[in-house]
Amino acid sequence: MTYDIVVIGSGPAGLTAGIYGSRAGFKTLILEGNLPGGQLMTTTLVENWPGDLSVQGPDLMDRMRSHAKKYGAELVQDPVVATNFSQQPFTLTTESGKTINTHTVIIATGAEHKKLGCLGEKDYFNKGVSTCATCDGPFFRDKEVVIIGGGNTAVTEAEHLSHLASKVTVVHILDQLTANDPIKNKILNHPKVNFVYNTTVVEMKGDGNKLTEVVLENQKTKERSTLPTDGAFVAIGFNPSTKIFAGQLKTDAYGYLVLENQTKTSVPGVFAAGDVADYRYRQAVTAAGMGCMAALDAQTYLGSLDHK
Repeated sequence: MTYDIVVIGSGPAGLTAGIYGSRAGFKTLILEGNLPGGQLMTTTLVENWPGDLSVQGPDLMDRMRSHAKKYGAELVQDPVVATNFSQQPFTLTTESGKTINTHTVIIATGAEHKKLGCLGEKDYFNKGVSTCATCDGPFFRDKEVVIIGGGNTAVTEAEHLSHLASKVTVVHILDQLTANDPIKNKILNHPKVNFVYNTTVVEMKGDGNKLTEVVLENQKTKERSTLPTDGAFVAIGFNPSTKIFAGQLKTDAYGYLVLENQTKTSVPGVFAAGDVADYRYRQAVTAAGMGCMAALDAQTYLGSLDHK
């Protein structure tokens, strides 16, 4: 059997693509991987999804999965370990050893936030520790927060939080910011934003329920100090999940898929949506929008095959 559309990934981008593909009558398979629902399954409250004033991340994704199933999409929890885009139909190999044939592929594998790996980071994730100021910033209105990092991601997060938090402290491992985004000029002299250079966060501590402080270490003197805080935002970049496509699809210097004409990758019939290609917005709603676009582009491509 050959599918019309196979979606790799099951976050907002992948599930939306699956909804649009199956609803249009195309035989659609969603390969969910090891985390059905994507990163929102590890998120608590979501307050920026249109139509829901407040919704638990797992609840939102469960609804989207049910929506896709309702229209006939198949959902399988089997990660893709290899792909062959050299000829039609494309072939995908899964972790369980299955070979799947398909005329189009929509890649929605996302990107992973880089983590510090320090003590307490995992314990207090979603309990004061976050990787997304746009998502979680409103929970820290009029509170003191720490941004860890000094690149474009960090300065963007700091600028956003400067409108919400009472105090923002940027902790950076180097002696100056590495960001080239002009937005850094908005925070360098901002009265709410402070900078601690040549320093890393080596531990995150709390009362068991929420983060209360971070332990800093000066890179030159190795001296340690404690900084009380209500929240810590790890902003040291992303790793797009594109390793299995290496050598087959065009990527940029950071590993993100390069797209042409909205969702088309460098191989005709292979499309991408969400954070695997979007290094700028990284929002659930923009990922869902791209999923819709990719599915519509895939349908157009399938129509062209019918006429060959």
